[in-house]
Amino acid sequence: MPEPRKRALVVRGGWDGHFPTDATERFIPFLKEHGYEVIVSEDLDSYTDAALLAGTDLILQCWTMGSLDRDHARGLRGAVESGVGLAGWHGGIVDSFRASTEYLQLTGAQFAAHPGGVHRYTVDVVPARSDHEIVRGLPASVTVEDEQYWVLSDPHSEVLATTTVPVREGDPWGAPVTFPAVWTRRWGAGRVFVCTPGHQPPTLDVPEIRTIIERGLLWASR
Repeated sequence: MPEPRKRALVVRGGWDGHFPTDATERFIPFLKEHGYEVIVSEDLDSYTDAALLAGTDLILQCWTMGSLDRDHARGLRGAVESGVGLAGWHGGIVDSFRASTEYLQLTGAQFAAHPGGVHRYTVDVVPARSDHEIVRGLPASVTVEDEQYWVLSDPHSEVLATTTVPVREGDPWGAPVTFPAVWTRRWGAGRVFVCTPGHQPPTLDVPEIRTIIERGLLWASR
């Protein structure tokens, strides 16, 4: 008998400035090529649909800001704890649902600022994690032109790559500050993957960033 197909649920919406449709459409063909049935939802009620989530292996979320009520948050957390993967990039996953503490704990970080706006910066693979399947074989540093995220994070995540925000004249922090840029996280039986570059669709087309995200989607999946 043929092997059962996997299912990916793409949940997209929120603020239009992160191009939730254009951005996620870049990865839907990749998921289909890897045997996933892809369901696209533009409704957060998907997180309270127990039957849908029970048959889902991966949630690809691109939903910036917005609000997540307690039932939605518990539905999503319960799905991940049961083994459903959660993955995303930039504000679509770490600037989502700012008021939901349950969601923030799940993802392990929250966007706080992007000093300098869109500019060139590097994403640097953590040397001790360079053999991880998501970053293996990639250059030690990848240059992007994008918003550079200053995130508030916790130590439960496995950080695969970092980025360093410089100090410019007049900046109050006084010295360069290094932040997680790519990380994974285990939550119950589930896995979470986050990549902070991705403010604009061209960043997602940078070969190394695209590779990181594609590998991250497969890594996170049940």
